[in-house]
Amino acid sequence: MDFTLSDDHETLRDSAHVFLDKEVDLSPLLKPGAMVADADYDGLWKKIVDLGWPGMVVPEAYGGLGLDYVDLIMIVGEMGRTLAPAPLFGTLAGVWTILAAGSEAQKTDLLGAVVGGNLTLALAIADADGSYEAPGCGVTAEAVEGGYRLTGSKSFVVDAASADKIIVAAVVGGERRYFVIDRGAPGLEVELLAWRDITRQVGAVRLDKVPAELLSGDDADVWPFVRDRLYLVLAAESAAGARAALDQAVEYAKQRIAFGRPIGAFQAIKHQLAEIAGQGECADVAVQYAAWALSEGDPRASLAVAMAQGYNSEAYCDATHRNIQVFGAIGFTWEMKNHLYYKRARCNAELLGAPATQREQVIQIVEREAA
Repeated sequence: MDFTLSDDHETLRDSAHVFLDKEVDLSPLLKPGAMVADADYDGLWKKIVDLGWPGMVVPEAYGGLGLDYVDLIMIVGEMGRTLAPAPLFGTLAGVWTILAAGSEAQKTDLLGAVVGGNLTLALAIADADGSYEAPGCGVTAEAVEGGYRLTGSKSFVVDAASADKIIVAAVVGGERRYFVIDRGAPGLEVELLAWRDITRQVGAVRLDKVPAELLSGDDADVWPFVRDRLYLVLAAESAAGARAALDQAVEYAKQRIAFGRPIGAFQAIKHQLAEIAGQGECADVAVQYAAWALSEGDPRASLAVAMAQGYNSEAYCDATHRNIQVFGAIGFTWEMKNHLYYKRARCNAELLGAPATQREQVIQIVEREAA
């Protein structure tokens, strides 16, 4: 299989690289008590909307760009490389849920608004204990005249505070279904969590008889579809972040002098950098294969994305840990960016379940294929 990127892919990646290098400034986050809003969270999103990125995975039939998943990881990778503080993750999660569960009318209405830059989304599916897979009972839906009302709570909702609409997983009739609510609806409260990764907004959503619109899709089909694509997003971020950690460490190892020589000349440092480089190469291949498999509708796509997320999240954690070791004492001070990458790595490895969760999914897929 040829993993060489096409000229179009490289052009897309390079344009995103230049744009984000120019627009992303993490310096406001390099102090205790900083929040993602301090890093121009809303302003950067407006510029991203102007580029059309919110609609990149929306099919052309609904006004989007209709890019494939290899195209997607070109942009998402650059977002991860720069830790760009913007509500792209939540919007992508919402878009994919609408694509999987929405009616044609809902897709036309909601996705058209996303493409036009008039709507941001978030997906509230995790229960208070962080569970995504089980139906759970965090939120229940009650049928009322003209629709439904939701009561309960969800946690670890990425970009909920900035979303115009939130898609909520709730139990109705003993099954988990998906509902759309307005961010300003009566009875809705969003509380920002003290999330380790301050380059993202993560919140808890509490609902008290909040009016909701039902999406028609079945959970057995919807969640695997959405989960696989979110795995790809996290895996792409992690692969690019690991590469950024390597580049930072290499540059510092060339400049830092100890005992009259650059520290990069010492074998102990070389071994650290070589380990990061090797893991980064494997992470790149894993995410590119997963993106290809999803784009082609390959039956191994679910296996590929689970393997990519499980491996890449651990590789990113290890790369950022080694990065701080290379920098030494200065590496974990507030004034350096190293800790932001370390925190993103740790959060990416837990956001949709720890790597052990993905490995268990891999085992289940292989067992089903062998049965």
